[in-house]
Amino acid sequence: MALWILLSGLAATLASGASLWWRHPRWSRPALLHLNRWAAGLRASQLQVAGHRLQLLSSRQHDPDDTPVVLLHGLFAEKDHWVDFARALPGRRRLIVPDLPGFGQSERLDSQRYGYAEQLERLAALLDALGIARAHLAGSSMGGALAALFAQRHPERVASLAFIGAPHGLRSSRPSPVDRLIDAGQAPLLARTAAEFDTLLQRLFARRPWLPYPVLQAARQEAVARASSNLRLWREHVADRYLLQQRLAGLRLPVLALWGRQDQVFDASGAALLKALLPQAEVRLLEGIGHLPMMEAPADCARTYGEFLAGKG
Repeated sequence: MALWILLSGLAATLASGASLWWRHPRWSRPALLHLNRWAAGLRASQLQVAGHRLQLLSSRQHDPDDTPVVLLHGLFAEKDHWVDFARALPGRRRLIVPDLPGFGQSERLDSQRYGYAEQLERLAALLDALGIARAHLAGSSMGGALAALFAQRHPERVASLAFIGAPHGLRSSRPSPVDRLIDAGQAPLLARTAAEFDTLLQRLFARRPWLPYPVLQAARQEAVARASSNLRLWREHVADRYLLQQRLAGLRLPVLALWGRQDQVFDASGAALLKALLPQAEVRLLEGIGHLPMMEAPADCARTYGEFLAGKG
């Protein structure tokens, strides 16, 4: 009986909140994000690092004997893109999922640059502030490149490296649709209008995950509102277009790479180059998956990553 009372109350609440849901998505979005984080065992916090106010998610409970896992998002992405992946990750590891400086809800300063050189220093400062001497680093796109560059600079601080989705910074032998647009002088990962945002989603996903309307609409509005500021960061990013390829060889740590075969941002032919540069890497091409596998197939990717981490501390 108590369950039916709870469900009836929930239905009434949803009915009364329908107008808020559709007409004011920014107001209902925080509650939805909070619920999703809570279900994944994550809590939100903020701290001051390297002159920036940073927002991050971390595990509510974890095994103190395990090496922490740090999950790094891609360009114009955010920490909540990892929540479904985090929920499915086996074990009770300490998870750190930041909005990198300049992205998501973390602070962006007009006076600062957000290229890899600057972000490497900020990532080190974040780990120092959290008391993390050594971690497993996993990243998507820009976050993957940042993780690899950090491992190259600070090998003693990285237990393993994972690319959950293709990393930025490699020249694939076959240009992707996004590569061709960049070569034509366009900024295809930038959304200046709602229509461009919807086109961006088509480029990012092979099978677009369902997102609640308030979350999707708020993301659309924020992308458009930040378009001019994002353009500045885009230019910094494109300036380092093949930086990872120049620095990746020589890493000796364990590496996992999950690359969507239908990735329109970085063509899957780049996986062969990644394997050539890092022969020890476990490289898997994911059928029917685009650029963001941790969102398109979070359970499968989390299971594979969990198996990769097993026995690595």
